Amino acid sequence: MRPSDYSRLVLLAAIWGASFLFMRIAAPEFGAVPTAFLRVLFGAIGLACLLVMMKSTFRFEGKFGVALMLGVINSGLPFLMYCLAATRLPAGYSAILNATTPLMGALLGGLFFGETLTLRKWGGVLSGIVGIIIITTTAKTDVTGSVVIGVIACLVATACYGLAGFLTRRWISQRGGLDPKMVAFGSQLGATLFLLPFFVGSVSHGPAIFWLQGGVWASVIALGLMCTALAYILYFRLIADIGPLRSLTVTFLIPPFAVLWGYLVLGETLSEGFGMGALIVCLAVWMIVSPGKTPAQ
Repeated sequence: MRPSDYSRLVLLAAIWGASFLFMRIAAPEFGAVPTAFLRVLFGAIGLACLLVMMKSTFRFEGKFGVALMLGVINSGLPFLMYCLAATRLPAGYSAILNATTPLMGALLGGLFFGETLTLRKWGGVLSGIVGIIIITTTAKTDVTGSVVIGVIACLVATACYGLAGFLTRRWISQRGGLDPKMVAFGSQLGATLFLLPFFVGSVSHGPAIFWLQGGVWASVIALGLMCTALAYILYFRLIADIGPLRSLTVTFLIPPFAVLWGYLVLGETLSEGFGMGALIVCLAVWMIVSPGKTPAQ
């Protein structure tokens, strides 16, 4: 990996870590499903405006349908699953389970996509999960049916993330490639269309929402423009440059940034294990993304 790849990986983690801050502000006011829908809607609008300003031709090179499908798999369905989990799991559990994304990617890659899994990569995945647990340790929770549903929802989301990385390589990169901005725009458009019925149902039959809240709208717009539009351009560029498994290690770096932004902006206190956990996470990312030794000839 080049230094620029490491820089983009850290930048992406910082941006997606900030999404937790914005969701903490928006979701309690607008609701989980409306927040998820508005996030992908503004993401699609932001990407469309960016493409217009750059005078792009909106050419998908015959890959429009697969870009929409990637949006359902990589954004629409995971966002919906995390909304479901948020109603059933204590704070911090989703962040811990989100760190299983590289593990899911490794499992799916080894089983279905011919990905070579070394002991070093497995060690990195497991170390990363340990680091995340240390950072986001929460109180014990009774294992009820509701909690099990929440955990399963998170694992479905991380499996979708892992699957989407390999499908992006198979459907996009190995079929002549496509401008990452077009992949990101098509995927957010697909996620918007997928979440639209859930949004309509939530607004029609859910609790009344007070929409006239400027600060909440600022958070929602930031979620869409920065944490979705910009972030997905970086993410799909990383997949094209360093591959899906290495790109998925960004999920190890997201929780430390999420905790840090919460501390700086909301005044939340850092856990005692934050420093140690963050170091373990950095070690785990290095174990997975760094090249192994070349055997002597």
